[in-house]
Amino acid sequence: MFSIGDLSRRTGVKVPTIRYYEQMGLISAPERSEGNQRRYEKDDLERLAFIRHGRDLGLSIEAIRDLLELSGHPEKPCGDADRIAAEHLADVREKIARLQSLERELERIVSCDGNHTVGDCYVIRALADHGLCKADH
Repeated sequence: MFSIGDLSRRTGVKVPTIRYYEQMGLISAPERSEGNQRRYEKDDLERLAFIRHGRDLGLSIEAIRDLLELSGHPEKPCGDADRIAAEHLADVREKIARLQSLERELERIVSCDGNHTVGDCYVIRALADHGLCKADH
């Protein structure tokens, strides 16, 4: 049995987040000791580690909920899990593309001659006038 503090230390998930996951139904409400302390099982530790890893990969709570549901049915085909991961991968790639576009625009703005006063500063002018940007971002 683990206390909530033990669970937090072992998984790297903060205590308030563990309580939040309980409220969201991602982990079951644990048994309580005679002193009303939460007492978690090894399965809870493994489930919380799964959730933490999913969050580290950027998966939404809903995607993690769906994956947890799927993990409870090991006999089912893996297609739904693959679909969830593929959708997340597509979202990540889209974000990367937007960030790369933003990076190029910032590089362009910053590369303008900076030997002027703030009144002549291209960075300030570009931020004030979106029309000076080369691409939409």
